[in-house]
Amino acid sequence: MLRHGDVWQAIDRLAEKYGTSPSGLARRAGLDPTTFNKSKRETAEGKLRWPSTESIAKVLSATGASLAEFVSLVGEENTSVVAQHIPVIGYAQAGTEGYFDDAGFPTGQGWDEVLFPRINDEHAYALEISGDSMEPVYRDGDIIVLSPEASLRRGDRVVVKTREGEVMAKQLVRQSVRKVELMSLNRNHEDRVLDTGDVAWMARIVWASQ
Repeated sequence: MLRHGDVWQAIDRLAEKYGTSPSGLARRAGLDPTTFNKSKRETAEGKLRWPSTESIAKVLSATGASLAEFVSLVGEENTSVVAQHIPVIGYAQAGTEGYFDDAGFPTGQGWDEVLFPRINDEHAYALEISGDSMEPVYRDGDIIVLSPEASLRRGDRVVVKTREGEVMAKQLVRQSVRKVELMSLNRNHEDRVLDTGDVAWMARIVWASQ
């Protein structure tokens, strides 16, 4: 299980590893210097605050550290408790045959792997974005992590594969028995309305390396 204190400890360890303080690490990443202050880790009422995935991604970019390196700093020395290897392929490959089963779970050969903080979905996988059709939300080279077993709600960012092999990343507007309404992340591209029967699978995006 990924615990609140472990994640914050990893940020402190990363700052120390790169010869700075948590405040200095935040400044280096272009964040407010108080972003990682201990006072920001809980509310006045004692409610736990978690660092955002965006802030972690900016820190990794600023330091040049990999996600695997960050994960290795979470918790104790045995990272297998808090990390998992998840399969990753290029976004364009997702539309070809042989990479997913009928339920939308990763299968077959040709997958690479990345180390990622453990999530409650053994079928989680990642796609590497190519092209500019999803800018400014996702850019060429970004990695997005998908959870096929995560529940879907209005407003979620999702990846959809049609039965004809088209793959698209959109925002879920509405899902009914007959239709799936999707909004394009890049407003230069049209929104889509699909018949439910034309959707092979749909998975929620749970993390992005922006």
